[in-house]
Amino acid sequence: MAMTLDQLRGFVAVAEELHFGRAAERLRMTQPPLSRQVQKLERAVGAQLLERDNRRVALTAAGAAFLEEARRLLALAESAPVTARRVSSGARGLVRIGFTAAAAYGPLGELLNTLGRELPEVDLDLRETVSRTQRDALRHGDLDLGLVRPPVDEDEFGSRCLHREHMLVAVPAGHRLTTLGRPVGGRDLADEPVIMYSPTEARYFYDLVVSSLPVVHGNVVHTVGQVLTMLWLVAAGRGLAFVPASAARLGVPGVQHVPLATPEPEPVELHLLWSRGSRNPALRRALEVVGALDPLR
Repeated sequence: MAMTLDQLRGFVAVAEELHFGRAAERLRMTQPPLSRQVQKLERAVGAQLLERDNRRVALTAAGAAFLEEARRLLALAESAPVTARRVSSGARGLVRIGFTAAAAYGPLGELLNTLGRELPEVDLDLRETVSRTQRDALRHGDLDLGLVRPPVDEDEFGSRCLHREHMLVAVPAGHRLTTLGRPVGGRDLADEPVIMYSPTEARYFYDLVVSSLPVVHGNVVHTVGQVLTMLWLVAAGRGLAFVPASAARLGVPGVQHVPLATPEPEPVELHLLWSRGSRNPALRRALEVVGALDPLR
């Protein structure tokens, strides 16, 4: 025989009042149906929970143990609909966020702080990976939100430009380019050794650099995929590199940064990307929160 929530509420009221009359009044019912509820509950449990006679009501050992469990079950029963509503509305849940390594020292921290402040019951699962892998994960439902570099397929994904920034030239400390007092142009770089982006591992930045200034192939001394690796090579005196402005926050010793003259003042873009077919309510709420951010920050 299955127990019911009404039976549990009746038992808890009697156990706390130790009086059927007061318990019935508390539940706004009469005493006979309350007595029947407790009897049915005892049959369902298979143990006597209360000792009662005309003068007193007392908990049995089984009743005392069952009281704590009954309270817990009632609390769960009361909280379950609230939890379901909060998950359905997106106020509670999980958002899995992919990000590139460069985004970690750029806008990722601000994004997480904003989501954490506005949606404190939404768990944020972070996964560092390149833009291409993020797109695949979004397609297969393994990610909810990505921080990726262009290009963006607007037909397949929803997107929003979250962050734009200018480019810098990272040079060894004391390099002559730090004394120019102006943005560095192509002529200033003609004879400089260059640490360049890999056209396969860092295609976005590779295309951005070659479209912004003439890079002499013979001047390229190293080709790498990560900005941090570039900066350590610059610190070692291996050459100079072209990096997003946020890279200066890394503070790599032995490296200075000077502005780079580019056709577009802030050519580096980072986009939020999500699957248009996502059914995750928490993602919808996260996107509402993100929509309040300045897209040019």
